[in-house]
Amino acid sequence: MSQQHPHIMIICGEPSGDMRAASLVNAIKKLSPGITFSGIGGACCEREGVRLFSNIDDLAVMGFTEVIKNLARIKRVFNTAVAEITKQRPDAVILVDYPGFNLRLAKVLKQKGFKIIYYVSPQVWAWQESRVKLIKKVVDRMMVLFPFEKEFYAKRGYAVDFVGHPIVDEVAANMNTSDFFKKLGLNPSLRTIGLLPGSREKEIINLLPDMLNATKLIKEKAPQTQFILLQAKNVDPSIFNTILASHTTPTITTTSEYYNALNAVDACIVASGTATLETGICGKPMVVVYRTSWLTEMLVRLFIKIRYISLVNIVAGRKLVDELLQKEVTPKNISNEILRFLSNPTVYNKMQHDLLDLRSSLGSSGASQRAAHVVLDALPIKP
Repeated sequence: MSQQHPHIMIICGEPSGDMRAASLVNAIKKLSPGITFSGIGGACCEREGVRLFSNIDDLAVMGFTEVIKNLARIKRVFNTAVAEITKQRPDAVILVDYPGFNLRLAKVLKQKGFKIIYYVSPQVWAWQESRVKLIKKVVDRMMVLFPFEKEFYAKRGYAVDFVGHPIVDEVAANMNTSDFFKKLGLNPSLRTIGLLPGSREKEIINLLPDMLNATKLIKEKAPQTQFILLQAKNVDPSIFNTILASHTTPTITTTSEYYNALNAVDACIVASGTATLETGICGKPMVVVYRTSWLTEMLVRLFIKIRYISLVNIVAGRKLVDELLQKEVTPKNISNEILRFLSNPTVYNKMQHDLLDLRSSLGSSGASQRAAHVVLDALPIKP
């Protein structure tokens, strides 16, 4: 490649990674407009001008058993990635999260002499700490989102770049609560609960029915309550509509205006994942729910060495919010927890205060810009 126009390959495997990658690409292009990008991504990356040779739709599976079922398809995408990167000879490869795929890819590419930059560290602090040895061998620069990750790696003799979490910049409403409620035809004087069933089809199918059944129990105990279902934009709306049509519930208002809705609600029922951080940053008390296959559960219990599963509790290092896991995910348990803190202002205010404090630990605004500087510094050929 010419010195004036470096080319970077960027690889992500799921919707959250697509968002992170797109923000990073945008920040890099602002600093060095001549850089070009190709790789694996989704709609977000495509909007930023990344030329895709595979789509995250081919990779976005969740859990051990789901990966096994889709192994042949994932292997095809892996082989395509190796072939394309070998053919295009990019100046650097940025791997975004998705460690089961990307660490294997890093190992192959490092043997071929490519510069490897990793953005969003694998959760080696939660399980498979042995992967740190592999990361030290095959990753030239690792960028982490949480300060405790920098400390974790430092104790194991590996210097990483803490850039902060881009979610701090992303979670922003563009409409005040009053106008948003008016737009949706909701009553601003009623207690409002948000339902966040996730961004993957399988987890939505697994969790949304229990969330919907919980709304009936909540409404019975607290009639002056209304509900908003937050629909991830990357999910086909028909999935939500089909589930809603098969359940008798109080009126459920749906919206894809994620951050306007988070800003407006009083509390949330949230699928474990990045959404717990988004909800926490907004200072909204929540109950976290998580359910996966029995095999995944068994393996998690065997290998995961952290006490919590939700990011808000992990980052805080203590329990800020309740987690309902596997068989605990029932309408009764969900409704009981929501009503527990909504009916007790002291408990509610304490949870809200703790969640707002959490925001400061995620770093200041400008995470994507800091990450972009790391990438440019790491390029073997400067733009």
